[in-house]
Amino acid sequence: MTIASYKEKNFADLEKKIGTKFKNKNHLVQALVHRSYLNENRDFELAHNERLEFLGDAVLELVVTEYLFENYLNPEGELTNWRAALVNAKMCSIVASELELENYLFLSHGEAKDAGTKAREYILANVLEAIIGAIYIDQGWDTTKQFVTRFVISKLPEVLEKGLWMDPKSRFQESSQELIGTTPTYKVLKEEGPDHDKIFVVGVYIDKEKIAEGQGGSKQEAQVEAAEKALEIKKWKGPKIDILIRKENDPIG
Repeated sequence: MTIASYKEKNFADLEKKIGTKFKNKNHLVQALVHRSYLNENRDFELAHNERLEFLGDAVLELVVTEYLFENYLNPEGELTNWRAALVNAKMCSIVASELELENYLFLSHGEAKDAGTKAREYILANVLEAIIGAIYIDQGWDTTKQFVTRFVISKLPEVLEKGLWMDPKSRFQESSQELIGTTPTYKVLKEEGPDHDKIFVVGVYIDKEKIAEGQGGSKQEAQVEAAEKALEIKKWKGPKIDILIRKENDPIG
């Protein structure tokens, strides 16, 4: 389904995907309205999704926090990192893509052309938060908690197994130090484009061996991509941690 008008979108199909039947369909629709759409459709009956996104962001964090608190005895710092990995923009964008939310977005013609870009990933992450806010407004806490548990908290085993609670550069560095006793280094291989829109290509090395390359709009962004690729090449998952699971009869504390 392409970006289309209100009447051409199958919201019943979307409700099936997200497992929630809305009492007020406008809550669902509004969650999908990007600010840019209203600039070209000033007579559209609903507002954009930013207020719902604001609400959903807080609800998402609380649901994840409650789950981690009730199920794990790990220190606060570790739980904070796990939560961040579950609620960050990248994870929200991944979940939104899996739910095919992009097919239901209301975007301006200009924004609609940016499929596959960082900007679209950011929009998708915000839409997922807006959907969570819409579910909370329409259905309440329990249904929202079920949605977040099914689609977001279900990613926790992967986060823990792959060490996604650490940023790629830290994961690669700690893995390299732990496994082979060497600290990786990064080198800018190429700079292209004007000063206001440069693209950097960076290589990550272990000793003198180049493991991978990454590119981005800043050296840091390129380094992160290089580290991500290097982790895949080396099949490293980051430092091991002890996962302390709370037993059902343990007191909360």
